Amino acid sequence: MSKVFEHLENEWFVVRYSGEIPEIAYNSSVYFLTKAKDGPRLAQSEIDFTPLLEAARERFKEIILRDILPENRNTAMYRGVKRTIVNYQRFQKFCKRQGLDEHAYAKEVAVSLLNFLEAESVEVTKGSPCSAVNCTFEELNEFALSVGLVSHMLPEGIAQLCEEKN
Repeated sequence: MSKVFEHLENEWFVVRYSGEIPEIAYNSSVYFLTKAKDGPRLAQSEIDFTPLLEAARERFKEIILRDILPENRNTAMYRGVKRTIVNYQRFQKFCKRQGLDEHAYAKEVAVSLLNFLEAESVEVTKGSPCSAVNCTFEELNEFALSVGLVSHMLPEGIAQLCEEKN
């Protein structure tokens, strides 16, 4: 196995299993591989960064979907729809900066969002003490549009589950 491949493989794991902001992990890995004093200082022309970009995209997808999976609603990892919106916007900006398809996961996110909102509507109807939709209807609707949904596709009455606009 070549040293370049070995270094790239190690950095792939760092990016793929990074924390909340995969873009920082990606940029840190690129820096480590090419410029860091304690890194291998490889020439950028020697490296195909595609695996690292894909690792960052996969990590973004994971954290975007995490907060719109109904089974995560009452867990410690749940951050809410608002966090999904922020992470999706970060993903789009990352893709634009890297020249990647910013709509790569839009359909999957749209399906998950609809499933989450439908499950949330059922939970609240059954008597759940509060809604887990922690954004305004305007924010939710704007996000839905960004993933290819239109207002009439959202569950009926979902606006009442959203936070009030300040």
